[in-house]
Amino acid sequence: MAAGLSTALTFKPLHHRAFSSSSSSSSLRLHHPTSLTGFPSSLLRFRGLSVCYVVSDRRQSSPIDKDDSSPESTETTTTAIDAEYLALRLAEKLERKKSERFTYLIAAVMSSFGITSMAIMAVYYRFSWQMEGGEIPMLEMFGTFALSVGAAVGMEFWARWAHKALWHASLWNMHESHHKPREGPFELNDVFAIINAVPAIGLLSYGFFNKGLVPGLCFGAGLGITVFGIAYMFVHDGLVHKRFPVGPIADVPYLRKVAAAHQLHHTDKFDGVPYGLFLGPKELEEVGGDEELEKEISRRIKLYKRGSGSGSIS
Repeated sequence: MAAGLSTALTFKPLHHRAFSSSSSSSSLRLHHPTSLTGFPSSLLRFRGLSVCYVVSDRRQSSPIDKDDSSPESTETTTTAIDAEYLALRLAEKLERKKSERFTYLIAAVMSSFGITSMAIMAVYYRFSWQMEGGEIPMLEMFGTFALSVGAAVGMEFWARWAHKALWHASLWNMHESHHKPREGPFELNDVFAIINAVPAIGLLSYGFFNKGLVPGLCFGAGLGITVFGIAYMFVHDGLVHKRFPVGPIADVPYLRKVAAAHQLHHTDKFDGVPYGLFLGPKELEEVGGDEELEKEISRRIKLYKRGSGSGSIS
């Protein structure tokens, strides 16, 4: 608020009669030098000088005056904006995760269907081709199936050793991507799946195109590695890390236990144990992690029921 001051001058010319000495004290005579050309002295005499003062209120804008909102309303507005921003960010994140899961699901289904189909056809054609002469190579068939089971079980122990001695050691720069929030449908750690697939493909190819006991054993070893890889992908990538929906697999009690045990591996509560997957619960029992395992199982069951109740797959 500021006060404005304005003045107005009112001039009244005098007549030619002279002023008396008793003239009003408010009268005023102004003398100007006669050197002012064009202005006679008679015009420069005034009866009086009236000065008017007008005081007006002039409202000045300021940042304080412009902000009519109270601190409470400002805080409420800020909170509402933050909530809206967080909601948008959450919606974007959920949409991105949904797209990532769909992308990985397509890749998982195509690879699983392709590998499984090729494995079944390879087994069928191999043995039908070997039995064309009328003889059934019992020893070769037994060796193939026995080594298939042995290779699948042996891959669990290989994965446990490699996980601890290699992935968490010299190959940590690649495996570290698996222990960080994933950006996108894939991660650098997925390279290990390709590495394990190379010997499986080689063993299957050699066993498929050759007859005899040794090729039969190689075929069985490649088949076992393939079966383990498919099971590992569905349990580890699908059930544990939810990279794609797994359906009824999540309702299998032992697989729930396996998923909970591997989740504890990511918490580092027991120095990284378990490093294996399907025998992870057994590893935890050996280090006294039974209680933590049961807590994690209960937590995952609650999350699964909550997700099922909201119509989503946990």
